[in-house]
Amino acid sequence: MLTTAMLLLKSSLFLSLHLAGNASSFPKPLSPEEEQICLAKCAEGDLDARNVLVERNMRLVAHIIKKYYTPNVDQDDLISIGTIGLIKGISSYKPEKNVRLATYAARCIENATLTQRHALVLRSQKKHYDGTLCSIWLPSFI
Repeated sequence: MLTTAMLLLKSSLFLSLHLAGNASSFPKPLSPEEEQICLAKCAEGDLDARNVLVERNMRLVAHIIKKYYTPNVDQDDLISIGTIGLIKGISSYKPEKNVRLATYAARCIENATLTQRHALVLRSQKKHYDGTLCSIWLPSFI
């Protein structure tokens, strides 16, 4: 279900960027009043309001992933991971904590990016081990 939502979100994001006139720019961020309205609607379960929050905060995702971009990692992968972090941040945001949405979402985006980066490092380390290492540590009765 999450992959379907991500595909739908990604296609709607590209459409909205295309309609904005400049394919290389993101939509303008919401004003504080518009953000509060969307957050209230999102808390009531309005998916359109959540999608607006995600689309209008994609500039934040692009800004944060610049820190983690390397030639080895595809930029589209980083944007996808950052977008998942943004969606999680918007879904779990609590206005009563007196923290701005952008601040909270930035932490969620960084956490998602770092978690994925850590998983890639662990996977690459496992590739370096060969079968002989396993046979040393296995008990003789196995």
